[in-house]
Amino acid sequence: MASSSTTAAATETTTERRGIPGAQFVEDVETYLNQSGLDVNSALSFLQERLQQYKLVEMKLLAQQRDLQAKIPDIEKCLDVVATLQAKKGTGEPLIADFEVSEGIYSRARIEDAESVCLWLGANVMLEYSCEEVTIARVYNWDVHQKRRMREAVTAEKDS
Repeated sequence: MASSSTTAAATETTTERRGIPGAQFVEDVETYLNQSGLDVNSALSFLQERLQQYKLVEMKLLAQQRDLQAKIPDIEKCLDVVATLQAKKGTGEPLIADFEVSEGIYSRARIEDAESVCLWLGANVMLEYSCEEVTIARVYNWDVHQKRRMREAVTAEKDS
């Protein structure tokens, strides 16, 4: 049987992280039931509810991971374009590029000695950066987006 100090230490280590309560390993079921003041059915119901919460969080994280992984090819393509612009810079040779104006409609552009690139942030916002600043801007914008998602997740957890 587990001593009360072991159970107290286990309870202390089950703190919340990102608004998600930590899971507690129940070493001695009888002691757990007595300390929590629950009967078997209530304890099972509580644990099943907690499991469903964990599964919901897992599904949200997996969806977020899929969304981010889907963006990787576009990000790599953008970085390749910036690298190409930097390589062509100063050579006097223009870069000929086809770009999508609208869905299924493309146009050809001739780019000569580009000093900057524009990043589309969405919501009708576009920012212009020098080619050297693009990585810093993308990391900063990613961080802002992640912090917003964390705040929304915490708010959603508090509401449920």
